[in-house]
Amino acid sequence: MMYNTHRITSNNISLHAVTEGNPDGIPLVLVHGYPDNHRVWDKVVSALASDFFLVRYDVRGAGLSDKPVRTRDYRLSLLAQDLEAVVDELLPNRRFHLLAHDWGSIQSWESVGSGPLQKRILSFTSISGPCLDHVGAWLRAQSSNLSGGGPVRMTRQLLKSWYVFLFQIPVVPEAIWSLGLDRKWPVILQKREGVADACFSSTQKDDGRYGVRLYRANFLSRLLMPQPRFASCPVQLIILKQDNYVGADLFGQLNQWVGKLTRVQLNAPHWAQLTEPDAIASAVRSFIRS
Repeated sequence: MMYNTHRITSNNISLHAVTEGNPDGIPLVLVHGYPDNHRVWDKVVSALASDFFLVRYDVRGAGLSDKPVRTRDYRLSLLAQDLEAVVDELLPNRRFHLLAHDWGSIQSWESVGSGPLQKRILSFTSISGPCLDHVGAWLRAQSSNLSGGGPVRMTRQLLKSWYVFLFQIPVVPEAIWSLGLDRKWPVILQKREGVADACFSSTQKDDGRYGVRLYRANFLSRLLMPQPRFASCPVQLIILKQDNYVGADLFGQLNQWVGKLTRVQLNAPHWAQLTEPDAIASAVRSFIRS
């Protein structure tokens, strides 16, 4: 099995990437969420390495990639260009499958639903990361569905997403991470998310501090002015029954945005790639082979 590290430039941002697994295998790109870096996929990668050529990278603001200071440098359009730079460098002229979690999935919808990578993405497995345009359309539909329980579903999800509103406040989230949340993060993962082997990461403080800009740069504009975003590739939606942050209601209208949709439910919390890596790997392997 091979393992190589890479530095890739995207719009003057230097990204850290890793390739590993079977060099003759099917290409699979993995994109992590917040407040993680590419290492969150370690267990899933171990389960898939014999079958796939695996590409993962630290998104801007995380891990060993550059960390822009300006909020506007975390816009979804730039994140999509980062993915494009990574695959152009490491998978030149090749089509690939895509697996993403949390904010990695949110940003991947940008490429799945528009842009130059659409024709190269063979399939997309999304875990706990809805398209913000779809969420905006869903919120509008729920707010007007008074007799069908729409406001109740909307309120339930907004309560789950309390942290999104916190992250809109300048300075405060960064201060919380700087004052020691990075040291407490493994304990939170252990007690709240069931990640028994959670451990401290030396980049955790910066992963948390810079990553909040993802929320500030994108949430309000996309929710207030959602655009149509249709997926042309098959999509597998992995719904986590114990997810404390992303409710299944958010995906109730996904069929109207996806031509071929597969839904899989796992009895797992938000960080399922850490607690149920074999189940995630099995779902991805079966979906790609089908």
